Amino acid sequence: MSRGLKTVMIVLTAAIGLVWSQPISAQDIECAKCHTSAETLKKLTKNLGPKGPRSTMGVEIKQTARYKRVLIDQAFFEDENHGELECNYCHGGDPNNSDFKTAHNGVDRDPSYPAPGICSDCHDETEHYAKSLHYNIRGMKLAVDARVNPDRTVRRKVFNSFANCARCHSSCGQCHINQPVSIGGGFSAGHRFQKSPSMEKTCGACHASGVSEFTGKNKSFKPDIHHENEMECMDCHTQEQMHGDGNMYDSRHDVENGPVCLDCHEEIFTDDGENKETHAAHKDEVSCHVCHSQPYNNCADCHLTKDWGPGKFKSWTAFKIGLNPKKTDKRPESFVTLRHAPTYPDIFKADVADGLTNFNKLPTWTLATPHNIRRKTPQNSDCNNCHGNWNLFLMRKDVDTKLIKANRRVIVPPSKIPVKLLD
Repeated sequence: MSRGLKTVMIVLTAAIGLVWSQPISAQDIECAKCHTSAETLKKLTKNLGPKGPRSTMGVEIKQTARYKRVLIDQAFFEDENHGELECNYCHGGDPNNSDFKTAHNGVDRDPSYPAPGICSDCHDETEHYAKSLHYNIRGMKLAVDARVNPDRTVRRKVFNSFANCARCHSSCGQCHINQPVSIGGGFSAGHRFQKSPSMEKTCGACHASGVSEFTGKNKSFKPDIHHENEMECMDCHTQEQMHGDGNMYDSRHDVENGPVCLDCHEEIFTDDGENKETHAAHKDEVSCHVCHSQPYNNCADCHLTKDWGPGKFKSWTAFKIGLNPKKTDKRPESFVTLRHAPTYPDIFKADVADGLTNFNKLPTWTLATPHNIRRKTPQNSDCNNCHGNWNLFLMRKDVDTKLIKANRRVIVPPSKIPVKLLD
C-alpha cells in the first residue's frame, strides 16, 4: 500500500470515528420521535380517555387529554439548559428502542422524586427542598399524628390510608414541568421548563380555594385587591419560601420567610399612616383578615374521594372570626379568621375502625388566611358591623355537635365578643 493511500485511510478512519463518537441529537432519539408526534400518541392513548372535568369551589378544572399530557413541544429542544440532554439522562429507559412496551422498561416518570432527585445535579435551589412543606406535607402528617389511635396496628393502617392524601406532595417536576397530579398530571407546557409556573394551572391545581378567592372566579366575592393590581402568587410567596430554608416547620403559619401584611404595609402604624388610630387600637388584638377579607371558601370536595354525608363535607362560603388557636410572635392576635378543615372523627373508617381516637386534640376550625383582601369591607365600614355582631363570630351554634369538644379553644364565648359601641 502506497504512503499516500495509507494517509487517506487513516484520515477516513479518524473521520468515521468522530462521526460515531458524537452523541445523537436529543430530538433524534426514539423517545422524542414518539413524544413529539400527536398522531402517534393519540393512537397509543385512545383507550385511555381523559377523566371528566371536576369542579372545585365552583370553578371547573378541565383535565388535559391523555396524549397532550406527554406531548413534547418542539420548543423544548431550544432550551439551552435542558433541550440538548437525551431523555434517558433524566428518565432512564432505552432511548434507542422503538417498541412501545419495552422502551419504557426502567423509565422514571418523575426523576425529581424523591426530592430533589436529579435536579440537584445542576440546581443549588434544591438544597433544602426535601424539608419544605410543599414536599414533605409535614403539617398534614402532624395533624393526623396528633389525633391517631396510639395502637400500633391501627396507627399503621391509618397512615397507610393517609398515603392517598400524601399523593399531593409537590416534587420539582410537578411545579416546573408538569401539572400537579390532583388534576391528572401531564406537561403544563410541552415539557418546557417554567421558571415561574402558571398561577392558575399550577398553584390553582392544589390551592384551588385560595386562587379562586384571589382571582374572583368564585362569584361569591370580589377579586383580591392585589390581583386587581396585577400581582400573582410569587409576588408574596417567594422562591425562598417555596424551596425551603433548611428548617423543618410544623405548618405554613410557622414558616420564617412566609409573607405577612406588614412586609409591604408597614406605614399603617406610623404617624402618617391612614386610619392610624383604628390600626393602633386593634394592633395585636385583631388580625388584618378580620377587617379586610370577605366571606371566603370553606373547602372539602377536593380532599375527599367520596360523599361523607349529606352536606357535611360540601364546600361553602362563610366568614367566621374565632380565637387564635396558636399564638406566636408572628401572629399574636387574639381574634383571627377561621376556616373549617375537611376532617371528621370517622374519616378513615373505610380502612380502619377507631382510627382517630384522639380526634379532639386539635380544632377542625383552623387559622385561615383568606386571599380575597379588599381595602373596604362590610365589617370595617362601621365599627358596629363587627362589635356586637354575633353572626360574625364562631359560636357553639355554628359547630357540628360532634365537633364542639375539638373546637373548644377557638369557639368564642359570648363574654368575649366585643360589645356594641355607642355612636
